[in-house]
Amino acid sequence: MTVTQTETEQHFWQGAFIGDAEAGRRLAGLPDAVEAALGTVLETETVLAACDALATALRDPAHPVRARLAAHLPEGEDTAVLAELGAALDRRELTRKLRRELGGATPGRLNRADPRETVYEAWAPVGLVAHIAPGNAATVAPLSLVEGLLAGNVNVLKTSSADTLLTQHVMAELADLDPSGALAARVVVLRFPSSRQEWLRLMCAPADAVAVWGGEGAVAGMAAHVPPGCRLVEWGHRISFAYLTRDAWSDAGTLDALAHDVCLYEQQACSSPQVVYLDTEDVQEVFAFAERFASVLAAARPPAAPASAGAADPAEDAELTTTELMARLEEHLGLTRVFAAPDGSWRVMADTRSPLTASPLHRSVWVKPLPRKRLIATLRPMRRYLQTAGLAGSRTDIAELSRTALAAGVTRVTPVGAMLESYAGEPHDGVYALQRYSRRVAVQADPDRFATTACLDDLARPVVLPPPAGPLLGKEDVQERGHDELARSDAELFFRSGGSTGAPALSVFSYDDYDTQMHAAARGLLAAGYDPVGDRTANLFYCGAMYGSFISFFSVLERLGGVQLPLSAGPDHRATAQALIDHGADTLFGMPSYLWQLLHAEADALRAYGGLRKVFYGGEHFTAEQQRVLKADFGIEVIRSITYGSTDLGPLGYQCTESSGGVHHLHADLHTLEILDLAEDRPVSPGETGRLVFTTHARRGQQLGRYVIGDLGRELPGRCPCGRHAPRFELKGRTGDVMRVATYFLNLRRFLSLAEEEGGHRGELQIRLDATDVRERLTVRVERTASTDPERLREVFLAGYPELRSAVAERLLDLLVEAVDGPSLDRSPTSGKLLSVVDAR
Repeated sequence: MTVTQTETEQHFWQGAFIGDAEAGRRLAGLPDAVEAALGTVLETETVLAACDALATALRDPAHPVRARLAAHLPEGEDTAVLAELGAALDRRELTRKLRRELGGATPGRLNRADPRETVYEAWAPVGLVAHIAPGNAATVAPLSLVEGLLAGNVNVLKTSSADTLLTQHVMAELADLDPSGALAARVVVLRFPSSRQEWLRLMCAPADAVAVWGGEGAVAGMAAHVPPGCRLVEWGHRISFAYLTRDAWSDAGTLDALAHDVCLYEQQACSSPQVVYLDTEDVQEVFAFAERFASVLAAARPPAAPASAGAADPAEDAELTTTELMARLEEHLGLTRVFAAPDGSWRVMADTRSPLTASPLHRSVWVKPLPRKRLIATLRPMRRYLQTAGLAGSRTDIAELSRTALAAGVTRVTPVGAMLESYAGEPHDGVYALQRYSRRVAVQADPDRFATTACLDDLARPVVLPPPAGPLLGKEDVQERGHDELARSDAELFFRSGGSTGAPALSVFSYDDYDTQMHAAARGLLAAGYDPVGDRTANLFYCGAMYGSFISFFSVLERLGGVQLPLSAGPDHRATAQALIDHGADTLFGMPSYLWQLLHAEADALRAYGGLRKVFYGGEHFTAEQQRVLKADFGIEVIRSITYGSTDLGPLGYQCTESSGGVHHLHADLHTLEILDLAEDRPVSPGETGRLVFTTHARRGQQLGRYVIGDLGRELPGRCPCGRHAPRFELKGRTGDVMRVATYFLNLRRFLSLAEEEGGHRGELQIRLDATDVRERLTVRVERTASTDPERLREVFLAGYPELRSAVAERLLDLLVEAVDGPSLDRSPTSGKLLSVVDAR
């Protein structure tokens, strides 16, 4: 429920509206409030999720949140301001901003700066940021606060006493969308006049950064309150100009574009052109252009309000009148020529002198000559005030003039007609805002003790993400959503699943999503014992047909800086083995079934080589007996899961050096995990086996919430001996491993364990189901080895599996066991995975 506010409560303090007396009392205790807030964790995802939810509400004209905020819009502003604010708060835009400015979507986590070194770096908040908001831009104040939140800071913002309570209510709505309360704890919005110096002093005294929006006077007024060592972030007034070459100013389209830049926001933005420079020394060309441009400005849409209509306040009106009169007086000296609307709604002032002159705004434009050879000398004296240069010319002109303008002090170059446009994460006045509100911090750790620690935060605290919400989704639901989203601009990378449990499914990713997931998989691989410095890795996953394993682990190794032989899985085992030997590979990545075939097909050569030390597998599992054989026969020391994941969700879990079998840690910075009952949509009791349901965060390409992945598992209680806080779960098979056969439910894993533990089988195993004229038939197909005895295995299955024995005894089922060569087993043509159950009924 949104926090309510009475008429006398004009301040929003950590989740509540309060009055003057209470605000004054709390200001005196601001340092304590800041310390308490900084002692809690603010996950970046918490900020993104709340902002995205608010953005969705603001873009919907019928949403009650939008209606509530519209009541607090400044006079003269329409609800388009709220839509503009919603666009800026969209997850996609904020994620791009985080990536551009701080290098990633979770910049506060202490990850390895270089995977080959145990040095951890992160962007940390400066602490408390005091924001002094401007009074002429409704969206600046709330967006400034959001920037402070994205950097993890506690924020106190001052609005003018003449402002409405829009910012207070925007932040109240945002805080209401965060059930954790972490956002509310980091936001204070005060409304008071600058004459209240004691309040200014109290809000700035404990600040670590003070962000001031305004002109030199506002900055100078705040500088007195900035304590020593505090960072002063100036977002002051700037001057922008357009620069046109002869070819460009002769083009009518250029003039229309220029008029658009002048008229949009009535030149109130820092990026609005106040001066138009022509690349010439001929003053007659300047006068002629000014006259042409005046006719374009006169026809501009929407038309300007007449000066008499009160478009400017009295002080601005006086400046407009004075500037125009002075320019008209100088006409008699041949220095200027003025073209103006009879009602004073616009004016173009041609001037023969080149130095930059500020405009009185409200569609008032100077036109001046400035040959490019004098551009730096003319503009550099004003470098502290320069912002945007709108350029028009040939491709070569744009390239040359961009460099010259930047050298003169400009921080931003755009085409004419796009001077007021921006993009997510764009530098502001030559700096990144999020970096100004952050500190770059580093921790150096002992290489031996932290060799398998990719993120230091994993040992310090659990990740807390917004709780899952919405209906459960199955594979078909996700596919329908995926197809609906294919037209979206962030569907940039397409993968198909291997099809081992059904028809291949399509998954879409943005490249940012893919990059985030590959970094996560890389961190998981380090935890499992991969050494990017010492290991020489052969990537033996299957490649092609839009299957993602080979490409993904190529990307993982690239991010780790590991030595890689990108061989991929192929049918020529001899050539593959020779490549391993020739290039000194000691680590194998691949599917268990393929690696098992390769090692046994080339057993003599690989045993003689003796250089294999590590195997990281994915997509299937090695049985305990298979792992024993690999260690005993091939000298392999480490056999671990390379990741637990899926094509559509990406990496879900990882093993640490304390994990074995199906035990994995959750990638808790990417996903939340629920374990639900097999028959009902409710959580299981602790330790019970249930359906694994994942909700993925930090994802743009395909939204996946509460996805029933088809796997079974159970939660492992307690903290792992490795020290990580990330939850652990144990995989217990797939829902498809349970087969309805001859009125009984039979489980593939019972066959596997009986074959291994009682029958001594150490190869692969596959079940085929057929329907005959008389009864159903279950065929257990096992890989032929020297010790394979099909009849002995059949006896083991019947003796150890009562339900199977009953089905056979009741003549409801025929049970066959046959030994076949490994390549004869049915496999997915895309991924090479063994098809554990082939139902041909």
